[in-house]
Amino acid sequence: MTDLVVNGESVTVDAAPDTALLWVLREHLGLTGTKFGCGAGMCGACTVHVDGQPAFACLTPIDSVAGSAVTTIEGLPGADDHPLKRAWVAEQVPQCGYCQSGQIMRAAALLEENPNPPRQEIVAAMSGNLCRCGTYNRIVKAVQRAATEA
Repeated sequence: MTDLVVNGESVTVDAAPDTALLWVLREHLGLTGTKFGCGAGMCGACTVHVDGQPAFACLTPIDSVAGSAVTTIEGLPGADDHPLKRAWVAEQVPQCGYCQSGQIMRAAALLEENPNPPRQEIVAAMSGNLCRCGTYNRIVKAVQRAATEA
């Protein structure tokens, strides 16, 4: 049994200590916004926040986050009215949409750290997340838009 705080709620999960946080979120807690991409921490589709920092949920064993605050795409403040989610729609970022929750979570961590990052900082911060559809320019524009609207 592992105690976690997920999206502000205390939960106890009955899973092996080395179970990836990704599978706990999806299979035990029903939070399917966090996606499985590569399983090797190379694509960023599974990005969540652990104590405010972006983390690959596919590589994070639950015993390493016991007692930590985990935030998923479902737990971003403002739900669908979050500035990043609005900017994603306004800039028409999603195509297949598979990487979007990880992209948004990475961008949210960046904007929390620096509310008005220059383009180069956005590109560098987002480099850990892949988009198979290649909407990188739209992603940068969406992060810039969210920075001005937040």
